[in-house]
Amino acid sequence: MKRLAIVTAAFLLSGSLFAQTDSTGNNSDTVKVGNFIIIKKNKDGNSSSSDNKGIWKDWDRNFDIKIERRNRAKRNISTNWWIMDLGFTNFRDQTNYTNAQAGGYFRNFRPADGAVNQNSFKLNTGKSTNVNIWFFMQKVNVVKHVVNLKYGLGLEMYNFRYDSRISYRKDPNPYVYNDSISFSKNKLYAGYLTVPFMLNINTSPNNRRGFSISAGMSAGYLISSRNKQKSSERGKQKSPGDFNLEPFRLAAIGEVGLGPVRLYGSYSINKLHKDITRVEQYPYAVGIRFSRW
Repeated sequence: MKRLAIVTAAFLLSGSLFAQTDSTGNNSDTVKVGNFIIIKKNKDGNSSSSDNKGIWKDWDRNFDIKIERRNRAKRNISTNWWIMDLGFTNFRDQTNYTNAQAGGYFRNFRPADGAVNQNSFKLNTGKSTNVNIWFFMQKVNVVKHVVNLKYGLGLEMYNFRYDSRISYRKDPNPYVYNDSISFSKNKLYAGYLTVPFMLNINTSPNNRRGFSISAGMSAGYLISSRNKQKSSERGKQKSPGDFNLEPFRLAAIGEVGLGPVRLYGSYSINKLHKDITRVEQYPYAVGIRFSRW
């Protein structure tokens, strides 16, 4: 229906334009309307319309008009604004807890609460989320729009939702401990200002429903972190601080696209916590990306 309306409007407009062309003596036989090219055919003396697709008969002037749609030239640099990712996060835990308990980052105020161990960092995987907001991403053509470079700037937000009594504090030095109460909500938030850089392969640059794949690296800087908890005993409380989290994050990243559906993934190459904590956890995330390309 939309195409028919465009063609009809282009046909009516072409009559006016060609009439003006005839009155001025201009011999040009093509008119461009948006992405459409209207080609005036020579008189052929036929009394019926042509059977060729896209050719229309003007009965009053006895000439044919052919309407073609031509793709606009692709830009070598294109920008995509305000991209959103929704996904889940987890981490690969390589901590030697016997060694970590000998350091000063783990504390045990009451023997009944138990020492911090691997179970203290157990995550609720269904509620541990990753939400990213990319302020912009740009794509630079390298080889015929099949090979491209992609880069951008955005905010990565990780919510590690614990199924445990682990608590992060900073008083005055950061530490973690097993709390004496249970929480209905207990999460560690970490937000990073991040720059991604990827090599993109688009197998069908002229087809928005084609297949594409991207891979590369990202570098992020920790700009906000806090431990948010909710319990019947204390209500809602937030404990802000860096908690000896590693301020810089370097990650391997990837993206797969099939038509409008895009999936992303990231894996942190460096640890979530600083070396001084002796905690070796490597976060990763997977999810869906809402993006034009």
